[in-house]
Amino acid sequence: MSKRVGEHSRISHSTLTTSVRLALAMLAVGAAPQAWSQTAQAETQAQAQAQTTNTGTSTTGNQATTLDVVSVLGSRTTPRTVSTSAVPIDIISGDEFRNQGATDALDQLRVLVPSFTVSTIPIDDAASLIRPANLRGLPPDNTLVLVNGKRFHRSAVITFLGHGLSDGAQGPDLSVFPSMALEQVEVLRDGAAAQYGSDAIAGVINFGLKKTAEGGAFELFAGQFYEGDGFTTQYSAQVGLPLTSRGYATLTAEWRKADDTSRSVQRDDAAADIAAGYPGVRDPVQIWGSPKVNDDFKFVANLGISGDSADFYLFGNYAKREVDGGFYYRDPAGRSGVYTNDGGETLLIGDLTGAGGCPTIALRDGDGNLIPYSTVAGQVAGLPANCFTFLSMFTGGFTPRFGGSLEDLSVVGGVKGTWSDDWHWDVSATYGRNDIDFLIYNTINASLGPNQPPGLRFHPGGNMQTEKGVNFDITHDIATSFTAQPLRLAAGAEWREESFEIKAGDGPSTAIGPLTDQGFALGSNGFNGFSPRTAGTFDRANWAVYADLEAQFTEQFLLAAAVRHEDYDDFGGTTKGKLTGRFDVTDTFALRGAISTGFRAPTPGQANASQITTAFTAGTGLTDIATLPPTNPIAQLKGAQPLTPEESKNYSVGMVWDSGNWLVTIDAYRIEVEDRIALSTNFDLTEEERDALVAAGNPEAASISSVTYFGNSFDTTTSGVDFVGSYESDHFGGDTTYSLAMNWNKTEVDRYNPDFVNESRVYKLEESLPKTKGYLSVNHQREVFHANLRLAYYGSWYEDHLDSGVISAADGGLPIYSGSKFIVDAEVGWKLPSGIYFNLGAQNLFDEVPEDNPWGGVAGAQYPVHSPYGFNGGFYYARVGWTF
Repeated sequence: MSKRVGEHSRISHSTLTTSVRLALAMLAVGAAPQAWSQTAQAETQAQAQAQTTNTGTSTTGNQATTLDVVSVLGSRTTPRTVSTSAVPIDIISGDEFRNQGATDALDQLRVLVPSFTVSTIPIDDAASLIRPANLRGLPPDNTLVLVNGKRFHRSAVITFLGHGLSDGAQGPDLSVFPSMALEQVEVLRDGAAAQYGSDAIAGVINFGLKKTAEGGAFELFAGQFYEGDGFTTQYSAQVGLPLTSRGYATLTAEWRKADDTSRSVQRDDAAADIAAGYPGVRDPVQIWGSPKVNDDFKFVANLGISGDSADFYLFGNYAKREVDGGFYYRDPAGRSGVYTNDGGETLLIGDLTGAGGCPTIALRDGDGNLIPYSTVAGQVAGLPANCFTFLSMFTGGFTPRFGGSLEDLSVVGGVKGTWSDDWHWDVSATYGRNDIDFLIYNTINASLGPNQPPGLRFHPGGNMQTEKGVNFDITHDIATSFTAQPLRLAAGAEWREESFEIKAGDGPSTAIGPLTDQGFALGSNGFNGFSPRTAGTFDRANWAVYADLEAQFTEQFLLAAAVRHEDYDDFGGTTKGKLTGRFDVTDTFALRGAISTGFRAPTPGQANASQITTAFTAGTGLTDIATLPPTNPIAQLKGAQPLTPEESKNYSVGMVWDSGNWLVTIDAYRIEVEDRIALSTNFDLTEEERDALVAAGNPEAASISSVTYFGNSFDTTTSGVDFVGSYESDHFGGDTTYSLAMNWNKTEVDRYNPDFVNESRVYKLEESLPKTKGYLSVNHQREVFHANLRLAYYGSWYEDHLDSGVISAADGGLPIYSGSKFIVDAEVGWKLPSGIYFNLGAQNLFDEVPEDNPWGGVAGAQYPVHSPYGFNGGFYYARVGWTF
């Protein structure tokens, strides 16, 4: 039985940890975390707000609100409140983001938006550096991200290992925004590709930046997990400055550092190595946990000047961080291409000079048991000088470390004004870049034999995503005799260009060494460097025209239509539309609905990515897998075709009940996506195919076991219901807001190519996320004191861990299910008249974790690693700051 790391039970915490939990549990009774609260606002207030800065507090279920919070999403004409919108919108204040234990925007959204899911991702190559997130059960690149209403660029990371659901996705990096810079975050939970363009199939997230010309804030945050690891510190600062007498410059900076965590058990193969006497095998030999994050720096600037005839604006961000995470253990009695090439029966021995005479050394006896290391070591010591084995260098195997340096930059500039008092126009230009350089160390290029680089460090190269755009937008009210209010017209044009660069790795990471022909794996083991042959820049341009028309036919009936045509220089054009309606049955009750078509264009990265990585595969263990462009001859050999856009249809219907202190919204939706783009299953290469590919000028094929590629190969239907309700009261001698938000979501695979997507993948697409997620929360504010309590619910979910050997229930295996969980978060805090404030809180107050992974010993993971609420357990924190 594998033992848990640390030798102590999870309930045997330090006195400090226990005290924090008890104190928070008592102080937070009857109170709760800042919950989504949606409040009504008259339509005339929303129209007036459209020409000013969006201000206010949360309107979606974790915090009390003011009456002037509006969203720019859902309509390109007039911003609206949550209760007056014709489509479901959540609005979360920047304060609400900050007042919780999570410091990463992904985890902050996960807590606050029931239909948004993200997991920890410990060992999944580049997905460990930029984690994929899912809105309404769809991949991360099915959600469009805006900043101040302008399109934000996607990341340079393609999720090659995304637990089935996100495999092959290339979404944006949401972790680059400091929460102190945010005025509010708006989440449009509806298809909007006809309004905003590609990617807006699941919805749209808009990060609205603060605009202030005076004052500022400083803040220090510190916290750690109950287990005593993952210590996190964060420093934030903001200042508002006047930019002339008619402008503002709001500058925000944040620096964060987070230690790694370990929720590991000893691997079975490592335990067997120790039992056989192999020296230098650690316990645990491999770390499953959150990666270490160093020098996580974020900066955001938001500037604007109001002129006599036009307003000028400029905003952007710069962020960088270094991430260092764990990787899979290389077993000295089993790792192919390094220690053996026959499943661990005999030791892989290379001839360095060609002199010959290298003997065969057995690793296992006739019964398949490991031969004692002392016996094997004696034979290794007697090898001729020209004979080489890695067992003489790494007697206990080795465990690589994988990470990278990330840099993100964006800038948006524009000018907007009015013609003849009734034509509003906006011209803007955008530039965004996401750059990542990978690092893998404590590993080898086996084909180089003993001639390894200093420090066993390799720089495999990197990826860079660059996007440029120009927009021209106009809005105009048209008086008519057949509508209660003027027709609201919005139209515009857009040009965009995006490029994906593959940067070549250093020599050792790509080298095809002299031992390649003898069966030793080439390239940096675990993550091969990008070959100069496949490096390059791949770009694409597109233009679009679009129009929105909104008609308030009567005081009760609103109808809006949108149409958009986009043309891409690589696969042509597409035209999409949307129809939205709302009927106010009474002053307090309304019905709403929408129907739309949408699309997502394949990215240049998906069309051209080339990478060799190591992954655990069922029944095989560690395998070198090549991800190739669909145009690559190797991929075409296995059936690859050029990529085409995903096509979608969205349907939604809902109701709004707003009676003052009570606000309830219920929305049902259905999202049909055809020709979804994803990575194929792994196609094994035969020895003959490998030899033919090498002979045809593809030397990297020498150590490839299988290949995968991007393709359009399955259709899905996602159905669900969102419920959001809030009640504002004066209970407990202060302002108390009760909120309930729930999401039920189900995805079904309607069609798939069994040669491209197997039953295991289908099962993960349908079952890997909880079908039900939500929370009940209470926020209490009294004078200088606040107390928050949130009870979150996660339904059961499925994980077929790749090291388990289980395929799916359909194949007779037993799937790994984790049961439903209730997670409690609590916070108390004080804000003094001087502007000094301090909070004390805990996320996952009662230290809930998933059930133990029944196959944990195979790859060393104590828990299923894609848990939607994480696997690190409880986290307590303190926050102190000063506003001025």
